[in-house]
Amino acid sequence: MQKRKIVITRELEQDHIEQIKKVIPDWELIASKDKDVWQEHALDAEIIAGWKKGLEEYCHDPQAKLKWLQTWSAGVDSLPLESLQSKNITLTSANGVHAYPISETIFALMLGLTRKIHTYVRNQQAKTWHHAHMGLEMHEKTVGIIGVGAIGKETAKLAKAFGMTVLGVRNSGKPIEYVDEMYTLDQLGLLLPKCDYVVVTLPHTKETHRLFGAEQFMQMKSTAFFINIGRGEIVVEDDLVRALQEGTIAGAGLDVFEKEPLSAESPLWELENVIITPHTSGSTENYNKRLIENILIPNLREYISGRNPSINLVDFSKGY
Repeated sequence: MQKRKIVITRELEQDHIEQIKKVIPDWELIASKDKDVWQEHALDAEIIAGWKKGLEEYCHDPQAKLKWLQTWSAGVDSLPLESLQSKNITLTSANGVHAYPISETIFALMLGLTRKIHTYVRNQQAKTWHHAHMGLEMHEKTVGIIGVGAIGKETAKLAKAFGMTVLGVRNSGKPIEYVDEMYTLDQLGLLLPKCDYVVVTLPHTKETHRLFGAEQFMQMKSTAFFINIGRGEIVVEDDLVRALQEGTIAGAGLDVFEKEPLSAESPLWELENVIITPHTSGSTENYNKRLIENILIPNLREYISGRNPSINLVDFSKGY
């Protein structure tokens, strides 16, 4: 009798492999980022963890045994969602793994812009001693967090250490700890004029596609900073560039862009009121550990007991 099979398209430390094997001792486990290794097992895999280019053909194959796909990323917008849904494949994401590193990046960007760290780094490189009109503080300001999931909640928690007023946006509009006022997405226009910082942590869906454009930047304070660590497609990039060039908003911290890598021709590179990071806000030394121990293994225990994995279960109708 053929063993049930799980394919993980990542290189894992032996300790993590052993933790997984303890849960499914009778299964065959293949863990490798090398396509030549995992592709020969993909068709027989009942569970695949980690989406890779080339896996789609196996999902479409009528002989495929895949029943559950666990992504290694929080976003699922790049996956063939319609195909997965049509085949009744359970999909779970890595949402929540990034809460610590991304919230740290958000605050690094907010503080950097507020205290002109990026300007001083440029001055240091040029050996220029200049005050750069420093004057802003972040304490007791208002931050709007557009998308209060795991990352948004951790960001709100940190904001409270700065005595900030926290406004939030989530689909349900339900209150949550650390957020003073909660809004729904259709109330975005009420929130934006109140904020000194606008932080976007939303996933990319049909509803959020190009959500931020000229109209939204005009609704913001001219002294406000815009932070985007969600997805680049949520923003009309040309409108953002114009808002930054014309002083409609004060500055931006950007980790994601409409097209990545960001083109060398993009005006964003040259703007002095912008800090750019190369889609690294979620990078952390603890990524695999959190994903395996907090998401994959608990979901795996549910799966082998006959239940549907419940942690970060993707709702196909919502796209996240």
